[in-house]
Order: sequence, then C-alpha cells, then structure tokens
Amino acid sequence: MRIGLVSGPWIPVPPATYGGTERVVDTLARGFAAAGHEVLLAAPTESTCPVPLVPGMRPADYAGMGTSLSELSHVVRAYEGLADVDIIHDHTLAGPLYVHRPGGVPVVTTIHGPLHAQAVDIYRAIARAGAVIAISRDQASHAPGVPVTRVIHHGMDLAAVPVGTGLGGYLCFVGRSCPDKGLPEAISIARQAGMHLKIAVKMREPEEVRYFRDVVEPMLGPNEDFVGEVDDATKYRLMGEAVAFLNPIQWSEPFGLVMIEALATGTPVIGTAVGSAPEIVEHGRTGLLGRTEQLASFIPAAAALDRAVCRSAVQVRFSAERMVADHLQLYTELIERRPPAGVPHAAAVDQNR
Repeated sequence: MRIGLVSGPWIPVPPATYGGTERVVDTLARGFAAAGHEVLLAAPTESTCPVPLVPGMRPADYAGMGTSLSELSHVVRAYEGLADVDIIHDHTLAGPLYVHRPGGVPVVTTIHGPLHAQAVDIYRAIARAGAVIAISRDQASHAPGVPVTRVIHHGMDLAAVPVGTGLGGYLCFVGRSCPDKGLPEAISIARQAGMHLKIAVKMREPEEVRYFRDVVEPMLGPNEDFVGEVDDATKYRLMGEAVAFLNPIQWSEPFGLVMIEALATGTPVIGTAVGSAPEIVEHGRTGLLGRTEQLASFIPAAAALDRAVCRSAVQVRFSAERMVADHLQLYTELIERRPPAGVPHAAAVDQNR
C-alpha cells in the first residue's frame, strides 16, 4: 500500500520530549515501512521519522499550538502532497473535513482527545466522510451517535526501552502540568506513603506554566524532586528505577500512553480506575487501580508485583507490531470497499471490535 500519514503542525515526528500523538504517528510510519509499504508523512520539516516527508511543509508552529489557522494551513499543504496514495490516515481534527482531498482515496481519522459535546459533533461529520478509530473502548463509549469503525489501542516499540530494577526507592510521576493529570494528588499519595517522589512534567503552554506556579510549586518540598521535561532515555530510566508509577488521573483519559511506557520498563502502575486505565492496567497483576484516597495503601502490594509480567503485558497487548497490524488490516478492508472512480466515498460501516 501507499499510505499517507498526516500529523499536526505543532510538534515534529517523533517528538524530542512530550508529544503522545506524534509518538504514535512515528511508530506507525516506521512499522508500515518495515512491513514493506510506501509511507508519505505530512509533518513539520524538523521531523526525523525515517520516511519521506510531503514536500512544502512548514517548520513546527509551537507559537500557534492548538489554533485553527495553523492547523488549516498545514492540512491544505498536506493534502496537496498526498494525491497519489491508496489511503490517508489523518491525525488532525480539520483534515478529514477538508473538501479538496484526493477523490476516491479513503480517509481514516483517529480520535486522540476527549469527546466533549463539540468534538462529538465534529466526529459525527467526520464519520460521514470516512472511517473513525477510537483509542479505547471507554473513549468510544463517550461518542453517542459517532459510528466508530474500530477501537485500536496504542502500541509502542520496546527495542529502546530497558527494563529497570525498581530499586531506586522512590515513586515516579510523568505527565503534563494540568489538573487532569493529578500531580497534587500524586504528591499527597507519596507523602502519605512516606516515599520520595520524582516528578517529570511538560510545562510549555501558558496555562501549564500558570498551573504549576499557582498550584504545584507551592506544594513542593524536600520530599519531591522536580526534574522538569525529559527526553525518552531519561524518562525510561526514571520510570524503570521507581518502585511504582503514580497515575492518579482526575478525568476520563482516552488512552494513557505513559502507563504502557511505565509497564514497559517493568514498573507497576498505581492509579485511579477511570477512563482507559482499566483497559491498560490489569488490577493485581501489572498494577493496582482504585479511588484516589486508596492509592497510598496500594504501594506495598504494587512493590511486590512481578516486573517481568509488567513488561510481558506490553509485549503481548501493546506492542508496535500489534498496533501496526491492526491498522493495516483496517486499511486493507477500507481500500477493498473503495467505490469506483467518480462514486462518492460513503462512511465505513461500524465495525467495533
């Protein structure tokens, strides 16, 4: 297949530090190429993913993060360069609604974010024009009226992820500086347990900086070690030496990529049983899930879990190979159903699995 991938305009593929969607796009692109397919990637010009880039793309627009103008300009350039592919997998919000996309080419979009009311309306419209992938069953359950074509969990390449010893004597938190991620709760949990907490957070956007300064920074004391935003190698060392990874999220997160990253290092996850967490963490086997007020009491049991089992769970359920194979199967089905030239492409039939 000739596969066109569209990432967003704001972060290169792969990201140097934080960037979950871009990390997934990079894994897919590499996996498709390794399987013998032709891949063309529409992404910022600094991207180092080893597949051909769509000509004429622009540098990463960090200043325009989240803006419609930045995304729409990026989408126009992306689709101009994807006229000769068999299928397009678009990871932007605006792209699947673009009316000047190549005729007869199936377009797949992945829902990466939360499905609040406005987003549901948008994805209903997207589903009328193409296929929609949800990244967890929980996420799909929040999409009333959106015909989700397939649920495909994220996966990751384990080749560069070492298994840690878990002997660092500390707990670990990695996330973004915002209320949803539960950093204040993680600080409280570690203190209740009498354990040191190492904290790595993304803090670039103004609201992230304000939240850190107003809420998190006043809480920090000698029990916490704030290490800032880290690259992959540092992150995996940080996770791998931790006794447990704290993930007390305070929202229905569509998919917690950071949880499978922690498990890949062999570190069990302690977190709230909301969103996609129960689909990722096997309670009592690869971690423990419950209410926020229960989590500190789970730490001794988590420390006793088998780290090899945590790693194995990612190899079996959340590998890059499994994610790539699931996508290729869907692409093949959509291409085979493609209408003849000149016939409008109808939305794919709901095939939740």
